[in-house]
Amino acid sequence: MRHNKKFNHLGRTASHRNAMLSNMACSLIKHKRITTTVAKAKALKKFVEPLITKSKDDTTNSRRVVFSNLQDKYAVTELFKEISVKIADRPGGYTRIIKTGHRLGDNAEMCFIELVDYNENMAKEKTAKKTTRTRRSRKAAAKEEAVETPVTEAPAVEAAADEPKAE
Repeated sequence: MRHNKKFNHLGRTASHRNAMLSNMACSLIKHKRITTTVAKAKALKKFVEPLITKSKDDTTNSRRVVFSNLQDKYAVTELFKEISVKIADRPGGYTRIIKTGHRLGDNAEMCFIELVDYNENMAKEKTAKKTTRTRRSRKAAAKEEAVETPVTEAPAVEAAADEPKAE
């Protein structure tokens, strides 16, 4: 029986898996978005989110803990200087997985994994949809449409009257 054995080994030894997740985390921190398989992205999410949480507290100990996992001082600097400032008020959920379909060669399920606060396209959609609307009955909506639609024939006639006649 495999009770409580939820860890995905990804078909690798422990040292290979740790090195792969460390490299993927560094790439995610540097580039803000990477393309990978869904299984690796889920494993990476569990690996990198505690490190991002640790980066909120900029102390020597937290830098050492993060560096022991990442082994890349440029990624650690980027994480503590830029990313931790941008995600300071977010309580969790720093990454997003977006599925993109299947890989051509082996039909593996592929996806993007990205840092949530760095995708400007999603942020623009979020701010554009902030209009609050209330539910109304059909009668009220029909009356509102009738009131809001102005008559547009008068300006067209005036524009035609302003044009000089070619006779």
